[in-house]
Amino acid sequence: MTNQTPEIDTTCRDRVLTALDHREPDRVPIDFGGTPVSGIHVSVVAGLRQHYGLEPRLVKVHEPYQMLGLIDDDLKQAMGIDVEGVVGRETMFGFRNDSWRPWATPHGLEVLVSDDFQTMVDDRGDTLIYPKGNRSAPPSGRMPKTGFFFDTIVRQPPIEEAQLDPVDNLEEYDLLAEADLDDLDTDLREAEATGRAIIAVLPGMALGDIAFVPAPGLEHPRGIRDVTEWYVSLKKRPDYVRRVFAAQVEIALENLALIHGRVGDRYDAVMTCGTDFGTQTSAFCSVDTFEDLWSPYYRQINDWIHDHTTWKTFKHSCGSVERFMRSFVDCGFDIINPVQCSATHMEAEHLKREYGRDLVFWGGGVDTQHTLPFGSPDEVREQVLSRCEVFGTGGGFVFNAIHNIQAGTPVENVVAVVDAVQEFNRN
Repeated sequence: MTNQTPEIDTTCRDRVLTALDHREPDRVPIDFGGTPVSGIHVSVVAGLRQHYGLEPRLVKVHEPYQMLGLIDDDLKQAMGIDVEGVVGRETMFGFRNDSWRPWATPHGLEVLVSDDFQTMVDDRGDTLIYPKGNRSAPPSGRMPKTGFFFDTIVRQPPIEEAQLDPVDNLEEYDLLAEADLDDLDTDLREAEATGRAIIAVLPGMALGDIAFVPAPGLEHPRGIRDVTEWYVSLKKRPDYVRRVFAAQVEIALENLALIHGRVGDRYDAVMTCGTDFGTQTSAFCSVDTFEDLWSPYYRQINDWIHDHTTWKTFKHSCGSVERFMRSFVDCGFDIINPVQCSATHMEAEHLKREYGRDLVFWGGGVDTQHTLPFGSPDEVREQVLSRCEVFGTGGGFVFNAIHNIQAGTPVENVVAVVDAVQEFNRN
């Protein structure tokens, strides 16, 4: 008698691929936890496990910067999740998620964290976290004693214009080693075994994200490491910005070839960047600035991916970004997230009508600023049904909330989200 590999049910993956192809699948596909911008706070994950009566266990904090909880397979099944993420093992604080130990949050919830999740509590009661787990380095993140996730501790060195070198803003961008590719392959094989669609957060990419993650994983950062200073640089030092982006692209293209050489077309979608261009009511830069400083480099990455792979490209940007939507399309993005419908000019009907033929909306399913945390379950249900009707018609929609579900969100409201999507899919 020979051992046989159990057949994998690919219904979830087929459903997502149909939606990504702008065709209407058998039901609206769901993502929670597939990316660092479509996750759930660890406290809410713990609450959901309890609600669904799942095996009691401590939840792993797989993304410590935002304190996102790992959604295990049993919870994914309970919630009807169709997407599996391959997010890499190194966190935004520069240490790996390789081994786990218990840790109590400031609010008393016991969770699991990496062995290199090294913290201290200061005299204000805030929790400080060290880069790369190195207690001899200055802390790089702060969780206020009344907070639920870490804020960056800005460690901007004095800028000396004559000595400013783009190389200093490239310390996080390295060519992947063979061990990195081995990790990718191992994690991908585990994801494939679930039968879900696979979205990967590609390492050695993050094109243009430098302003929004100012090197929290570096012990002694150099260059421009403050968000405000980076935006000043768009006007004050545009040539410097171009040189940084050009060097990022050069490294990214080499890494893309290495990654594709190892995994082939087994990814379904890839997240390459997460720069936010919108505020609640406006934008961080003009469309002209975007076209000048970002589009040429985004286009190089997306063109390579579309020329060499079957992957769909995923762009994250919060805020009022309607003005950039045509630019996102023109420089080759297939997917937009988180679809912040609560921002100015981001009405769901308008976005679907104007851009639904070209962009897949991955998110927008429920408002995480107002309705989800503060509304009633009935109000949550009503909004979810409406968004599924608007975005889901004709495909081109993967259901997710507008960005990560935050701490303090009532578990019954998250359950109302899941139930409402299931209700929509039954009708």
